[in-house]
Amino acid sequence: MCGITGYIGGKNAAKEIYEGLRRLEYRGYDSAGAAFTGGGKLTVIKREGKVEKLLPLLGETVSHVGIGHTRWATHGAPSDINAHPHVAGDIAVVHNGIIENYAKLKAGLVESGVKFLSDTDSEVIAHLINKYYSGDLLAALQKTAGLLEGSYAIMAICAGEDRIAVTCKKSPLIIGYGNGENYCASDEPALAGKCDEITVLEDGDFAELTSTSVNVYNGDFRRIMRGREPNLAVSVDLTMGDYPHYMLKEILEVPQSVVRTGTAFASVEEKLKDAFKDVDRVILTGCGTAYHAALVGKRYFESFLKMPAETETAGEFRYKNPVIGGRTAVLAISQSGETADTVEAARLARERGALVIAVTNSHRSQLVRLADVVVPVAAGPEICVAATKSYTGQIAALYLCAATLAGGELNEGKYRALSHVAALAEKVIKNSDVSTVANMCSRSRGTYFLGRDLDYALALEGSLKLKEVSYVPGEGYPAGELKHGPLALIYNRTVAVFIITDKELAVKCENAVEQVVTRGGKAVVITNVDGIVSKLPKKVKHVIRIPKADKYLSVILAAAVVQLLAYRTATVLNRDPDKPRNLAKSVTVE
Repeated sequence: MCGITGYIGGKNAAKEIYEGLRRLEYRGYDSAGAAFTGGGKLTVIKREGKVEKLLPLLGETVSHVGIGHTRWATHGAPSDINAHPHVAGDIAVVHNGIIENYAKLKAGLVESGVKFLSDTDSEVIAHLINKYYSGDLLAALQKTAGLLEGSYAIMAICAGEDRIAVTCKKSPLIIGYGNGENYCASDEPALAGKCDEITVLEDGDFAELTSTSVNVYNGDFRRIMRGREPNLAVSVDLTMGDYPHYMLKEILEVPQSVVRTGTAFASVEEKLKDAFKDVDRVILTGCGTAYHAALVGKRYFESFLKMPAETETAGEFRYKNPVIGGRTAVLAISQSGETADTVEAARLARERGALVIAVTNSHRSQLVRLADVVVPVAAGPEICVAATKSYTGQIAALYLCAATLAGGELNEGKYRALSHVAALAEKVIKNSDVSTVANMCSRSRGTYFLGRDLDYALALEGSLKLKEVSYVPGEGYPAGELKHGPLALIYNRTVAVFIITDKELAVKCENAVEQVVTRGGKAVVITNVDGIVSKLPKKVKHVIRIPKADKYLSVILAAAVVQLLAYRTATVLNRDPDKPRNLAKSVTVE
């Protein structure tokens, strides 16, 4: 789960690599580093911490060939030594992925006298390339790749050679074509504004880049021509404008994510209907926030289509030998489209003959290439690690899918309904004051989110968001399950956040609120149900009202509130909500 980038050309590679790493930092920020060649020498600079720590160290570096890496640690704690690039002899390597058989490979190298400096799995790659290198860097990389098990995107350079050798397997790698210069990167944002055309390498591909050429080879090492596509990556303002954090900026863009997803969906509506003609069962899968969106989507498919719908976390789905066939549709949901578990779940579903629908915010991802139909989430670039606008975009996309397939009034009014809720969401974000509740959460020993039906799905997401960015412990529970165990956790140092948007279930949730305050817990209610406030216990001092809306779309309004609550709690505790500890945006490893 790392970001890698490379440059070769007439510009100063140090500047190009630094800019690329800044745009990839959402993929990992435990440490960062870069390697350059020039004058027959190899220069390596790397440090524990964020990419910005490299800037003063790069000031004197002048080179025309370089590779860089920003890390999310899997093997080996964050440190200067474990940071990439890794070096062996005159070879420097950066790697995104996991080498599953590294221990065996390392043992063999150690036995032959090789000394390792780091605790990473990636260092074996550098030593293997160095072992096989005899003047042809790409050939040495090919021999090395033949020994590796797991996932990888690899870039390698060698002192005295003006070229970059790359390969990938189950990890994304993109080539960018310039005029007298060429780029490579693990993700499109690194190439924003840098080139007009790109090639997305396929699994097993190799490529050799010079300033004037790019040669691509398939897994059999035969020269091939991969298609070029326009570079559609959007340059992101890394200064964030007037906003203190990306997270706040992106919460404010929630209404746009809903509207734009509706606009983008129109282009796939007919293809989706045609694909679903023989489907009688739906499985929705994803990880983290995407899985929580799947729980909402499940309710849409069951309610609108009366069709059996199931949800599975992608990491479990891919290993449970699922019973699926040609009449099953699997909706694989992923912001990046590169989430390893979700991509592999989609691959498995396709192998079993299921219809695969990708619901993603990334139009050139692995998930897109696997899918029969792609349902776009048009949230735009999302830099904060914690998903906000992409979550509401996913909900909008799933609503549109179910409403379209249901037909009738739901289908006819779907875009109007989304536009209405987007306008309401803008008001919610502008007017919701969560400061007092955020202070309560920051001092709590646990914050528990509770709801029923769709509100329960959001309770899970609200809890995840708070844990991700503020590190306040807690869980999301069905409100009806409170008395079956979780009530033991409630006392005067805990906060319970109730989400109540379904008037038919409101009375049941009122009982749960009573159970919390009776035990001395602090209760917060987020609601748009008329008359509920007067029925709540007098000890409930904190009610956050949201506008009345369609019960199936009220989840979008309440989502904006819980996102703001997580953000404010993080800032009260002086946490960095954009880059929470131990987490990365794009989870490209298991």
